[in-house]
Amino acid sequence: MRVRTVAAVSLIYDALVGVVMIAGRPLFASLFSVPLPVPPIHADLNGVFLLSVAAGYLITIREPNSRSGRMYLWVMGPLLKGAGALTFLLDYFVRGTSPASFLIFAASDGLLALLSLWALSSSRSTDA
Repeated sequence: MRVRTVAAVSLIYDALVGVVMIAGRPLFASLFSVPLPVPPIHADLNGVFLLSVAAGYLITIREPNSRSGRMYLWVMGPLLKGAGALTFLLDYFVRGTSPASFLIFAASDGLLALLSLWALSSSRSTDA
């Protein structure tokens, strides 16, 4: 149940951010006080990537006990979201190029990485 729940939350999170990257860039730029990306294709491709990641969580939601369902959550949770959180932090603190408002993404990605790790570590493949 934990694995399926974390996968569902991650699906919603990634799908929402993906849609915003594609269709809501002006709102995103306004909320975070950042310029629109130039060229826009960078945001479009990030949005397509996030929507694809979101769709992949359907494997875990549908088959939380399967090897492929759990592996997908390992790769997209602790690995991808953990690396994403670390990247946001490093960019902010080391390079100083991201605005402080982007730390919300470090926090949300980090939280989802930790929740994924907890769900996968505290459940066996038979009680996901």
